[in-house]
Amino acid sequence: MREALEQLRSVAGRCAGAPVWSLHDADLVDAVHAIHDAEQMLAAAKLHLVREIDGRNLPIAQEASSTSVWLRGRLHISIHTAGRMVDLARALDQRPSLDAALSTAAVNVEQAQIVAKTVHDLTDEASADVVDLAEKTLIEQHADQEPAVLRRLADRILAYVAPDLADDADRRAAERDEKRAQQTRAFALTNNGDGRFRLAGWLDAETAAIVNAALDPLCKPDHERTPAQRRADALVEVCQLALRTEQLPDNGGDRPQVVVTVPYDVVRKELRDGQLDSGERLTAEQVRRLACDAQILPVVLGGDGQILDVGQLRRLFTGPLRRALVARDGGCAFPGCDRPPRWCDAHHIKAWGAGGDTALDNGVLLCGYHHRLIHRGEWEVRMGADGKPEFIPPYYVDPERRPRRNIYHRRP
Repeated sequence: MREALEQLRSVAGRCAGAPVWSLHDADLVDAVHAIHDAEQMLAAAKLHLVREIDGRNLPIAQEASSTSVWLRGRLHISIHTAGRMVDLARALDQRPSLDAALSTAAVNVEQAQIVAKTVHDLTDEASADVVDLAEKTLIEQHADQEPAVLRRLADRILAYVAPDLADDADRRAAERDEKRAQQTRAFALTNNGDGRFRLAGWLDAETAAIVNAALDPLCKPDHERTPAQRRADALVEVCQLALRTEQLPDNGGDRPQVVVTVPYDVVRKELRDGQLDSGERLTAEQVRRLACDAQILPVVLGGDGQILDVGQLRRLFTGPLRRALVARDGGCAFPGCDRPPRWCDAHHIKAWGAGGDTALDNGVLLCGYHHRLIHRGEWEVRMGADGKPEFIPPYYVDPERRPRRNIYHRRP
């Protein structure tokens, strides 16, 4: 086998280094198929080796805590990829037909994983003959389906091979799925270290439907944001709405709040870069945006950071003043936006930190997305002669920079 592996490396190297620009269209397609098939066969060979390594407990002998951990260190792959590799290697060892299908590229690795999981789940639901028939049906009749379609077919395979068992099996599977979803539900917000935070988690079908119902109305398509960006913005808007309700439970004796420490430039009379209480930095623009519709608690610090004086809490654009903004603007005042008032921040046209008044003629309602847009500085907002806000587009939108207004909320 050692000689074959050396030949394999040599052939693979020649393929990787070969120029492809001169190939005809048909040859390009044939080459992709040939290499893809070879990848599946090599994957089967690698899984055979992994299974043998696992069976001999070589990773444990080499002081690794598991085969997955050993593979992660040796192959420099993620622990999740290593775990799936070990699981599939063990499944192929138990299912010769599936092993043969992958070894001949009749199925690919993703398809083999779906078939292996289906067979495993059916073991407690049906006899060995029915399980074998289900495996054979998926491999021989549905191997031409992409993984997403194959997964749906696999979920209903008993309806094809053993209809009398399907209903009870589906009910038990649904109960198992619900229990597993409840036990494994999770949400994580992880600092990526580069100014971004990664969201990850799991929900069951019921709670996912609730989340989707809340986010979907805020994910209206537009030409400036990708679908993923619209969903991210919608999640933030839902949380902002929850904070505005003042009905969230106290946290450590205080209402939920975002705490930002911000230096104030006395000479320029402006807010500078700030820092969250968790340590992350915010730009001056982000600070100004947060301060637009926030509760501000001024704190005077000495040179060594000692608190010398704590001012009184001042709430901005609340009560009758916010109701007046709602009555005037009807929702987000940005041209073409249909966000209702409850999704909007009150924005100071002249920044409060720069001496702007908290007054009707210096305020405008903006949804989260357009609030960020205005703070970037390309669009301008001003009060028109009739006391209503109007927006000046940047030159690349309109070279003449003609004022625009929102007519969506206009009252008859």
